[in-house]
Amino acid sequence: MYGFLYRLGTWLLQKVGVAVLIAVIGLVGVGLWFFLRDQVDLETRRLEYVAELEARRVEIVSAKAEALKLAEEVKASARVQEERIAQANRIIESLRALESWWDRWFGDAEQKATDQERIERLTNLRGEASRELDGLRETLSDITLQTETYDFQLNSIEKDLEGSAASESAVSHYVREAWQHSKTYLAVALLVFFFGPTVVKLLAYYLLAPWLSRGKAIRFQEEDAIAVPHVRPSAVSCEVGLWPGEVLRVKEKFLQTSDDDLRRKTRFLFDWSIPFTSLACGLSELVELRNGKAGERAALTLSNSDDPHVELSVIEVPDGASIVLRPSFLVGVITKDEEQVEIRRRWTLLRWQAWITLQFRFFEFVGPCRLVVAGSRGVRAEVLKPDPLKATRTARRTNQRATIGFTPTLDYLPVRAETFWGYYRNMNPLFDDLFAGAGIFVMQETATEGERAKPQRFWEAIWNSVLKVFGI
Repeated sequence: MYGFLYRLGTWLLQKVGVAVLIAVIGLVGVGLWFFLRDQVDLETRRLEYVAELEARRVEIVSAKAEALKLAEEVKASARVQEERIAQANRIIESLRALESWWDRWFGDAEQKATDQERIERLTNLRGEASRELDGLRETLSDITLQTETYDFQLNSIEKDLEGSAASESAVSHYVREAWQHSKTYLAVALLVFFFGPTVVKLLAYYLLAPWLSRGKAIRFQEEDAIAVPHVRPSAVSCEVGLWPGEVLRVKEKFLQTSDDDLRRKTRFLFDWSIPFTSLACGLSELVELRNGKAGERAALTLSNSDDPHVELSVIEVPDGASIVLRPSFLVGVITKDEEQVEIRRRWTLLRWQAWITLQFRFFEFVGPCRLVVAGSRGVRAEVLKPDPLKATRTARRTNQRATIGFTPTLDYLPVRAETFWGYYRNMNPLFDDLFAGAGIFVMQETATEGERAKPQRFWEAIWNSVLKVFGI
Protein backbone atom coordinates (compact mmCIF):
# COMPACT_ATOMS: atom_id res chain seq x y z
CA MET A 1 0.00 0.00 0.00
CA TYR A 2 2.76 2.42 0.94
CA GLY A 3 4.62 1.55 -2.24
CA PHE A 4 1.53 2.33 -4.31
CA LEU A 5 1.01 5.66 -2.53
CA TYR A 6 4.67 6.51 -3.02
CA ARG A 7 4.50 5.77 -6.76
CA LEU A 8 1.23 7.71 -7.05
CA GLY A 9 2.73 10.70 -5.22
CA THR A 10 5.86 10.59 -7.36
CA TRP A 11 3.76 10.44 -10.52
CA LEU A 12 1.62 13.39 -9.40
CA LEU A 13 4.71 15.44 -8.52
CA GLN A 14 6.19 14.71 -11.94
CA LYS A 15 2.94 15.72 -13.64
CA VAL A 16 2.68 18.95 -11.65
CA GLY A 17 6.34 19.74 -12.26
CA VAL A 18 5.98 19.27 -16.01
CA ALA A 19 2.74 21.30 -16.00
CA VAL A 20 4.50 24.19 -14.24
CA LEU A 21 7.34 23.91 -16.74
CA ILE A 22 4.87 24.05 -19.65
CA ALA A 23 3.22 27.16 -18.17
CA VAL A 24 6.56 28.89 -17.56
CA ILE A 25 7.86 28.07 -21.04
CA GLY A 26 4.59 29.26 -22.59
CA LEU A 27 4.60 32.57 -20.70
CA VAL A 28 8.27 33.18 -21.42
CA GLY A 29 7.78 32.40 -25.10
CA VAL A 30 4.75 34.66 -25.53
CA GLY A 31 6.37 37.43 -23.47
CA LEU A 32 9.50 37.23 -25.59
CA TRP A 33 7.37 37.45 -28.71
CA PHE A 34 5.71 40.63 -27.41
CA PHE A 35 9.11 42.05 -26.48
CA LEU A 36 10.51 41.45 -29.96
CA ARG A 37 7.36 42.82 -31.56
CA ASP A 38 7.42 46.10 -29.66
CA GLN A 39 9.32 48.86 -31.42
CA VAL A 40 8.93 51.70 -28.83
CA ASP A 41 10.18 52.17 -25.30
CA LEU A 42 7.97 50.88 -22.50
CA GLU A 43 8.12 54.13 -20.51
CA THR A 44 7.12 56.13 -23.58
CA ARG A 45 4.11 53.90 -24.04
CA ARG A 46 3.18 54.33 -20.37
CA LEU A 47 3.36 58.12 -20.59
CA GLU A 48 1.27 58.12 -23.76
CA TYR A 49 -1.31 55.97 -22.05
CA VAL A 50 -1.39 58.31 -19.01
CA ALA A 51 -1.83 61.30 -21.33
CA GLU A 52 -4.75 59.59 -23.05
CA LEU A 53 -6.36 58.93 -19.66
CA GLU A 54 -5.89 62.58 -18.62
CA ALA A 55 -7.46 63.85 -21.84
CA ARG A 56 -10.35 61.45 -21.42
CA ARG A 57 -10.85 62.60 -17.82
CA VAL A 58 -10.96 66.29 -18.86
CA GLU A 59 -13.49 65.42 -21.56
CA ILE A 60 -15.73 63.55 -19.14
CA VAL A 61 -15.48 66.29 -16.46
CA SER A 62 -16.52 68.89 -19.06
CA ALA A 63 -19.42 66.72 -20.21
CA LYS A 64 -20.50 66.19 -16.61
CA ALA A 65 -20.43 69.95 -15.96
CA GLU A 66 -22.60 70.56 -19.01
CA ALA A 67 -25.01 67.90 -17.82
CA LEU A 68 -25.22 69.46 -14.34
CA LYS A 69 -25.82 72.91 -15.86
CA LEU A 70 -28.57 71.51 -18.06
CA ALA A 71 -30.06 69.78 -15.02
CA GLU A 72 -30.27 73.10 -13.16
CA GLU A 73 -31.99 74.71 -16.15
CA VAL A 74 -34.47 71.85 -16.32
CA LYS A 75 -35.15 72.14 -12.59
CA ALA A 76 -35.81 75.88 -12.98
CA SER A 77 -38.19 75.25 -15.87
CA ALA A 78 -39.90 72.57 -13.80
CA ARG A 79 -40.39 74.99 -10.92
CA VAL A 80 -41.97 77.54 -13.34
CA GLN A 81 -44.40 74.92 -14.62
CA GLU A 82 -45.24 73.86 -11.08
CA GLU A 83 -45.98 77.47 -10.19
CA ARG A 84 -48.21 77.84 -13.25
CA ILE A 85 -50.13 74.74 -12.28
CA ALA A 86 -50.54 75.93 -8.69
CA GLN A 87 -51.72 79.40 -9.79
CA ALA A 88 -54.23 77.87 -12.23
CA ASN A 89 -55.55 75.62 -9.48
CA ARG A 90 -56.03 78.63 -7.13
CA ILE A 91 -57.93 80.67 -9.74
CA ILE A 92 -60.14 77.73 -10.70
CA GLU A 93 -60.95 77.07 -7.03
CA SER A 94 -61.79 80.76 -6.41
CA LEU A 95 -64.08 80.93 -9.47
CA ARG A 96 -65.88 77.77 -8.43
CA ALA A 97 -66.22 79.12 -4.88
CA LEU A 98 -68.20 82.12 -6.17
CA GLU A 99 -70.85 79.84 -7.59
CA SER A 100 -74.00 79.36 -5.43
CA TRP A 101 -77.46 77.96 -6.03
CA TRP A 102 -78.86 81.50 -6.29
CA ASP A 103 -76.35 82.48 -8.96
CA ARG A 104 -76.97 79.25 -10.87
CA TRP A 105 -80.73 79.95 -10.99
CA PHE A 106 -81.02 83.74 -10.94
CA GLY A 107 -77.50 85.09 -11.64
CA ASP A 108 -76.22 87.03 -14.61
CA ALA A 109 -76.00 84.60 -17.52
CA GLU A 110 -73.32 86.60 -19.29
CA GLN A 111 -71.10 86.62 -16.19
CA LYS A 112 -71.61 82.89 -15.74
CA ALA A 113 -70.50 82.24 -19.35
CA THR A 114 -67.42 84.40 -18.85
CA ASP A 115 -66.43 82.56 -15.65
CA GLN A 116 -66.97 79.17 -17.31
CA GLU A 117 -64.79 80.22 -20.24
CA ARG A 118 -62.02 81.28 -17.82
CA ILE A 119 -62.21 77.92 -16.00
CA GLU A 120 -61.88 75.97 -19.25
CA ARG A 121 -58.95 78.12 -20.39
CA LEU A 122 -57.18 77.68 -17.03
CA THR A 123 -57.86 73.92 -17.13
CA ASN A 124 -56.24 73.67 -20.58
CA LEU A 125 -53.31 75.77 -19.37
CA ARG A 126 -52.91 73.51 -16.35
CA GLY A 127 -52.92 70.39 -18.60
CA GLU A 128 -50.24 71.89 -20.86
CA ALA A 129 -48.15 72.78 -17.84
CA SER A 130 -48.55 69.25 -16.43
CA ARG A 131 -47.43 67.67 -19.70
CA GLU A 132 -44.48 70.04 -19.89
CA LEU A 133 -43.59 69.20 -16.30
CA ASP A 134 -43.67 65.45 -17.02
CA GLY A 135 -41.32 65.94 -19.99
CA LEU A 136 -38.95 68.02 -17.85
CA ARG A 137 -38.92 65.36 -15.13
CA GLU A 138 -38.11 62.66 -17.70
CA THR A 139 -35.30 64.80 -19.11
CA LEU A 140 -33.99 65.36 -15.60
CA SER A 141 -34.01 61.59 -14.95
CA ASP A 142 -31.98 60.99 -18.14
CA ILE A 143 -29.51 63.70 -17.14
CA THR A 144 -29.13 62.12 -13.67
CA LEU A 145 -28.45 58.72 -15.23
CA GLN A 146 -25.89 60.25 -17.60
CA THR A 147 -24.22 61.99 -14.67
CA GLU A 148 -23.92 58.68 -12.80
CA THR A 149 -22.33 57.14 -15.94
CA TYR A 150 -19.83 59.99 -16.03
CA ASP A 151 -19.04 59.37 -12.34
CA PHE A 152 -18.42 55.65 -13.03
CA GLN A 153 -16.13 56.46 -15.97
CA LEU A 154 -14.22 59.02 -13.90
CA ASN A 155 -13.78 56.48 -11.09
CA SER A 156 -12.39 53.90 -13.55
CA ILE A 157 -10.02 56.46 -15.08
CA GLU A 158 -8.82 57.51 -11.62
CA LYS A 159 -7.99 53.89 -10.80
CA ASP A 160 -6.10 53.46 -14.10
CA LEU A 161 -4.19 56.67 -13.44
CA GLU A 162 -3.33 55.52 -9.94
CA GLY A 163 -2.09 52.17 -11.26
CA SER A 164 -0.09 53.84 -14.03
CA ALA A 165 1.41 56.56 -11.83
CA ALA A 166 4.40 54.34 -10.95
CA SER A 167 6.63 53.09 -13.77
CA GLU A 168 5.96 49.37 -14.40
CA SER A 169 9.01 47.14 -14.92
CA ALA A 170 9.49 45.63 -18.35
CA VAL A 171 9.45 42.08 -16.95
CA SER A 172 6.15 42.49 -15.10
CA HIS A 173 4.62 44.25 -18.10
CA TYR A 174 5.47 41.46 -20.53
CA VAL A 175 4.49 38.75 -18.06
CA ARG A 176 1.10 40.44 -17.64
CA GLU A 177 0.70 40.82 -21.40
CA ALA A 178 1.72 37.19 -21.97
CA TRP A 179 -0.76 35.97 -19.36
CA GLN A 180 -3.63 38.01 -20.79
CA HIS A 181 -3.07 36.71 -24.32
CA SER A 182 -2.13 33.09 -23.61
CA LYS A 183 -4.10 31.97 -20.56
CA THR A 184 -6.73 30.20 -22.69
CA TYR A 185 -4.11 28.39 -24.77
CA LEU A 186 -2.18 27.43 -21.62
CA ALA A 187 -5.33 25.97 -20.10
CA VAL A 188 -5.95 23.90 -23.24
CA ALA A 189 -2.32 22.76 -23.31
CA LEU A 190 -2.45 21.65 -19.67
CA LEU A 191 -5.72 19.79 -20.24
CA VAL A 192 -4.16 18.00 -23.19
CA PHE A 193 -1.05 17.22 -21.10
CA PHE A 194 -3.02 15.77 -18.18
CA PHE A 195 -5.80 13.95 -20.03
CA GLY A 196 -4.58 13.66 -23.64
CA PRO A 197 -2.38 10.54 -23.17
CA THR A 198 -5.19 8.71 -21.35
CA VAL A 199 -7.73 9.50 -24.09
CA VAL A 200 -5.27 8.51 -26.82
CA LYS A 201 -4.43 5.21 -25.12
CA LEU A 202 -8.11 4.40 -24.56
CA LEU A 203 -8.87 5.00 -28.23
CA ALA A 204 -5.78 3.09 -29.35
CA TYR A 205 -6.48 0.04 -27.16
CA TYR A 206 -10.25 -0.30 -27.48
CA LEU A 207 -10.87 1.12 -30.95
CA LEU A 208 -7.75 1.10 -33.10
CA ALA A 209 -5.88 -2.04 -31.95
CA PRO A 210 -8.77 -4.56 -32.39
CA TRP A 211 -9.37 -3.28 -35.90
CA LEU A 212 -5.68 -3.35 -36.86
CA SER A 213 -5.08 -6.82 -35.41
CA ARG A 214 -7.33 -8.43 -38.00
CA GLY A 215 -5.14 -9.63 -40.84
CA LYS A 216 -3.05 -12.41 -42.30
CA ALA A 217 0.13 -13.42 -40.48
CA ILE A 218 3.58 -12.84 -41.97
CA ARG A 219 5.53 -15.97 -42.95
CA PHE A 220 8.87 -15.73 -44.74
CA GLN A 221 9.31 -19.44 -45.58
CA GLU A 222 6.45 -21.67 -46.65
CA GLU A 223 8.21 -25.04 -46.78
CA ASP A 224 9.50 -26.85 -43.70
CA ALA A 225 13.04 -26.10 -42.64
CA ILE A 226 15.81 -28.63 -43.38
CA ALA A 227 17.52 -27.80 -40.09
CA VAL A 228 16.61 -25.81 -37.01
CA PRO A 229 18.90 -23.40 -35.09
CA HIS A 230 20.01 -24.42 -31.62
CA VAL A 231 20.04 -21.88 -28.77
CA ARG A 232 22.50 -22.51 -25.96
CA PRO A 233 21.51 -21.63 -22.38
CA SER A 234 22.41 -18.05 -21.50
CA ALA A 235 24.76 -16.90 -18.78
CA VAL A 236 26.41 -13.71 -17.57
CA SER A 237 29.65 -14.91 -19.13
CA CYS A 238 29.70 -17.09 -22.19
CA GLU A 239 32.59 -19.33 -23.28
CA VAL A 240 33.06 -19.57 -27.02
CA GLY A 241 35.37 -21.97 -28.81
CA LEU A 242 37.05 -21.16 -32.13
CA TRP A 243 38.06 -24.09 -34.27
CA PRO A 244 40.93 -23.76 -36.75
CA GLY A 245 40.01 -21.36 -39.55
CA GLU A 246 37.04 -19.86 -37.71
CA VAL A 247 36.71 -16.09 -37.25
CA LEU A 248 34.87 -14.19 -34.49
CA ARG A 249 33.82 -10.61 -35.02
CA VAL A 250 32.63 -9.20 -31.69
CA LYS A 251 31.95 -5.88 -29.97
CA GLU A 252 35.03 -4.92 -28.02
CA LYS A 253 33.28 -4.24 -24.72
CA PHE A 254 32.01 -7.86 -24.61
CA LEU A 255 35.44 -9.42 -25.03
CA GLN A 256 36.60 -10.41 -21.55
CA THR A 257 39.37 -13.00 -21.99
CA SER A 258 40.88 -14.84 -24.94
CA ASP A 259 43.82 -17.04 -25.82
CA ASP A 260 46.96 -15.06 -26.52
CA ASP A 261 47.84 -16.84 -29.76
CA LEU A 262 44.71 -15.66 -31.60
CA ARG A 263 45.32 -13.28 -34.48
CA ARG A 264 43.53 -9.95 -33.95
CA LYS A 265 42.63 -6.96 -36.00
CA THR A 266 40.01 -4.22 -36.07
CA ARG A 267 36.98 -4.46 -38.33
CA PHE A 268 35.44 -1.02 -38.74
CA LEU A 269 32.01 -2.20 -39.91
CA PHE A 270 30.24 -5.51 -39.39
CA ASP A 271 28.84 -5.56 -42.94
CA TRP A 272 29.52 -2.90 -45.55
CA SER A 273 26.31 -3.80 -47.38
CA ILE A 274 24.28 -2.50 -44.41
CA PRO A 275 26.40 0.42 -43.13
CA PHE A 276 23.56 2.33 -41.46
CA THR A 277 22.34 -0.77 -39.64
CA SER A 278 25.86 -1.63 -38.52
CA LEU A 279 26.45 1.85 -37.13
CA ALA A 280 23.01 2.11 -35.49
CA CYS A 281 23.45 -1.24 -33.70
CA GLY A 282 26.95 -0.46 -32.49
CA LEU A 283 28.42 -3.07 -34.83
CA SER A 284 31.37 -0.86 -35.69
CA GLU A 285 35.03 -0.95 -34.63
CA LEU A 286 34.69 -4.65 -33.90
CA VAL A 287 37.47 -6.93 -32.77
CA GLU A 288 38.16 -9.70 -35.29
CA LEU A 289 39.85 -12.81 -33.84
CA ARG A 290 41.06 -15.72 -35.98
CA ASN A 291 42.26 -19.16 -34.95
CA GLY A 292 45.17 -19.82 -37.28
CA LYS A 293 46.49 -22.93 -35.55
CA ALA A 294 45.83 -26.30 -37.11
CA GLY A 295 44.09 -28.90 -34.98
CA GLU A 296 43.81 -26.76 -31.84
CA ARG A 297 40.68 -25.21 -30.42
CA ALA A 298 40.95 -21.68 -29.00
CA ALA A 299 38.77 -20.47 -26.13
CA LEU A 300 37.30 -17.03 -25.44
CA THR A 301 35.06 -15.67 -22.69
CA LEU A 302 32.49 -13.04 -23.53
CA SER A 303 30.70 -10.92 -20.96
CA ASN A 304 29.18 -7.46 -20.54
CA SER A 305 31.26 -5.57 -18.01
CA ASP A 306 28.95 -2.53 -18.07
CA ASP A 307 25.64 -4.15 -17.12
CA PRO A 308 25.43 -7.22 -14.83
CA HIS A 309 21.80 -7.80 -15.88
CA VAL A 310 22.76 -8.70 -19.45
CA GLU A 311 23.32 -12.38 -20.25
CA LEU A 312 24.78 -13.88 -23.41
CA SER A 313 23.76 -16.87 -25.49
CA VAL A 314 25.04 -18.53 -28.67
CA ILE A 315 22.61 -19.38 -31.47
CA GLU A 316 24.05 -22.12 -33.69
CA VAL A 317 22.61 -21.83 -37.18
CA PRO A 318 23.54 -24.95 -39.22
CA ASP A 319 23.74 -25.18 -42.98
CA GLY A 320 20.25 -25.00 -44.47
CA ALA A 321 18.80 -23.16 -41.48
CA SER A 322 18.18 -19.47 -40.87
CA ILE A 323 16.75 -17.17 -38.24
CA VAL A 324 15.09 -13.74 -38.44
CA LEU A 325 17.00 -11.64 -35.91
CA ARG A 326 17.01 -8.05 -34.71
CA PRO A 327 20.63 -6.87 -35.13
CA SER A 328 20.41 -4.63 -32.04
CA PHE A 329 20.66 -7.81 -29.91
CA LEU A 330 23.68 -9.09 -31.83
CA VAL A 331 27.04 -9.12 -30.02
CA GLY A 332 29.21 -11.14 -32.38
CA VAL A 333 29.25 -13.57 -35.29
CA ILE A 334 31.39 -16.66 -35.86
CA THR A 335 31.98 -17.80 -39.44
CA LYS A 336 34.48 -19.95 -41.32
CA ASP A 337 37.54 -18.29 -42.79
CA GLU A 338 36.75 -14.99 -44.53
CA GLU A 339 33.20 -15.95 -45.31
CA GLN A 340 30.72 -13.19 -44.62
CA VAL A 341 27.48 -14.27 -43.00
CA GLU A 342 24.62 -14.18 -45.49
CA ILE A 343 21.93 -11.68 -44.51
CA ARG A 344 18.64 -11.54 -46.36
CA ARG A 345 16.71 -8.31 -46.05
CA ARG A 346 12.97 -8.91 -45.92
CA TRP A 347 10.89 -5.82 -46.71
CA THR A 348 7.21 -5.80 -45.71
CA LEU A 349 6.07 -2.37 -46.85
CA LEU A 350 2.90 -3.76 -48.41
CA ARG A 351 1.92 -5.89 -45.43
CA TRP A 352 -0.72 -4.59 -43.03
CA GLN A 353 1.12 -5.95 -39.99
CA ALA A 354 4.17 -3.86 -40.81
CA TRP A 355 2.13 -0.68 -40.49
CA ILE A 356 0.73 -1.91 -37.16
CA THR A 357 4.15 -2.38 -35.58
CA LEU A 358 5.97 0.22 -37.73
CA GLN A 359 8.58 -2.42 -38.61
CA PHE A 360 9.05 -2.55 -42.37
CA ARG A 361 12.25 -4.58 -42.63
CA PHE A 362 13.48 -7.85 -41.15
CA PHE A 363 16.96 -9.39 -41.26
CA GLU A 364 17.29 -13.13 -41.88
CA PHE A 365 20.69 -14.62 -40.96
CA VAL A 366 21.45 -17.72 -43.03
CA GLY A 367 23.69 -20.54 -41.80
CA PRO A 368 26.18 -21.94 -41.35
CA CYS A 369 27.21 -19.49 -38.61
CA ARG A 370 27.07 -18.93 -34.90
CA LEU A 371 25.44 -15.79 -33.53
CA VAL A 372 26.19 -14.38 -30.07
CA VAL A 373 23.22 -12.43 -28.73
CA ALA A 374 22.65 -10.46 -25.52
CA GLY A 375 19.41 -10.22 -23.56
CA SER A 376 18.21 -8.65 -20.33
CA ARG A 377 18.15 -11.18 -17.48
CA GLY A 378 18.83 -13.98 -19.91
CA VAL A 379 18.01 -15.41 -23.33
CA ARG A 380 15.49 -18.19 -23.80
CA ALA A 381 14.20 -20.15 -26.79
CA GLU A 382 10.56 -21.24 -27.08
CA VAL A 383 9.96 -24.30 -29.28
CA LEU A 384 6.63 -24.62 -31.07
CA LYS A 385 5.68 -28.08 -32.35
CA PRO A 386 2.48 -29.28 -33.97
CA ASP A 387 0.25 -31.21 -31.58
CA PRO A 388 -1.68 -33.98 -33.37
CA LEU A 389 -4.25 -34.03 -30.55
CA LYS A 390 -5.23 -30.42 -31.16
CA ALA A 391 -7.32 -29.21 -34.06
CA THR A 392 -5.67 -25.78 -34.04
CA ARG A 393 -2.02 -24.92 -34.45
CA THR A 394 0.23 -24.26 -31.50
CA ALA A 395 0.51 -20.52 -30.90
CA ARG A 396 2.20 -18.42 -28.25
CA ARG A 397 2.41 -14.70 -27.63
CA THR A 398 5.23 -12.65 -26.08
CA ASN A 399 6.01 -9.06 -25.20
CA GLN A 400 7.06 -7.31 -28.38
CA ARG A 401 10.01 -5.65 -26.64
CA ALA A 402 11.35 -9.04 -25.56
CA THR A 403 11.48 -10.64 -29.02
CA ILE A 404 15.01 -11.22 -30.30
CA GLY A 405 14.32 -13.42 -33.31
CA PHE A 406 12.35 -16.31 -34.77
CA THR A 407 12.67 -18.92 -37.49
CA PRO A 408 11.13 -17.93 -40.85
CA THR A 409 8.84 -20.99 -40.83
CA LEU A 410 6.71 -19.44 -38.05
CA ASP A 411 3.66 -17.30 -38.67
CA TYR A 412 4.25 -13.88 -37.15
CA LEU A 413 1.25 -11.73 -36.22
CA PRO A 414 0.99 -8.65 -33.99
CA VAL A 415 -1.99 -8.87 -31.60
CA ARG A 416 -3.38 -6.44 -29.05
CA ALA A 417 -1.82 -6.49 -25.58
CA GLU A 418 -3.65 -8.72 -23.10
CA THR A 419 -4.51 -6.02 -20.53
CA PHE A 420 -5.17 -2.32 -20.87
CA TRP A 421 -3.55 -1.53 -17.52
CA GLY A 422 -0.23 -3.03 -18.58
CA TYR A 423 -0.30 -0.99 -21.78
CA TYR A 424 -1.41 2.17 -19.95
CA ARG A 425 1.42 1.84 -17.39
CA ASN A 426 3.95 1.32 -20.25
CA MET A 427 4.68 -2.17 -18.93
CA ASN A 428 3.67 -3.61 -22.28
CA PRO A 429 3.48 -2.15 -25.79
CA LEU A 430 0.13 -1.86 -27.53
CA PHE A 431 0.81 -5.03 -29.55
CA ASP A 432 2.29 -8.38 -28.52
CA ASP A 433 4.07 -10.73 -30.90
CA LEU A 434 2.10 -13.91 -31.67
CA PHE A 435 3.96 -16.88 -33.17
CA ALA A 436 2.20 -19.95 -34.57
CA GLY A 437 3.22 -23.08 -36.44
CA ALA A 438 6.39 -25.13 -36.14
CA GLY A 439 9.71 -23.54 -35.24
CA ILE A 440 11.42 -21.58 -32.48
CA PHE A 441 11.47 -17.97 -31.36
CA VAL A 442 14.12 -16.40 -29.15
CA MET A 443 13.38 -13.83 -26.49
CA GLN A 444 15.04 -12.06 -23.61
CA GLU A 445 13.75 -12.84 -20.13
CA THR A 446 12.68 -9.24 -19.39
CA ALA A 447 11.65 -6.51 -21.78
CA THR A 448 13.86 -3.87 -20.12
CA GLU A 449 17.46 -3.53 -19.15
CA GLY A 450 16.91 -3.08 -15.44
CA GLU A 451 15.81 -0.13 -13.32
CA ARG A 452 18.12 2.36 -14.98
CA ALA A 453 16.39 1.83 -18.33
CA LYS A 454 12.86 2.58 -17.09
CA PRO A 455 12.89 6.41 -17.34
CA GLN A 456 13.09 6.45 -21.14
CA ARG A 457 13.74 9.87 -22.52
CA PHE A 458 11.84 11.40 -25.38
CA TRP A 459 14.65 11.42 -27.94
CA GLU A 460 15.67 7.89 -26.98
CA ALA A 461 12.11 6.72 -27.70
CA ILE A 462 12.18 8.54 -31.05
CA TRP A 463 15.52 6.91 -31.94
CA ASN A 464 14.25 3.45 -30.98
CA SER A 465 11.18 4.00 -33.17
CA VAL A 466 13.40 4.90 -36.13
CA LEU A 467 15.49 1.76 -35.59
CA LYS A 468 12.36 -0.33 -35.39
CA VAL A 469 11.13 0.93 -38.74
CA PHE A 470 14.30 -0.45 -40.34
CA GLY A 471 14.07 -3.73 -38.45
CA ILE A 472 17.03 -2.98 -36.17
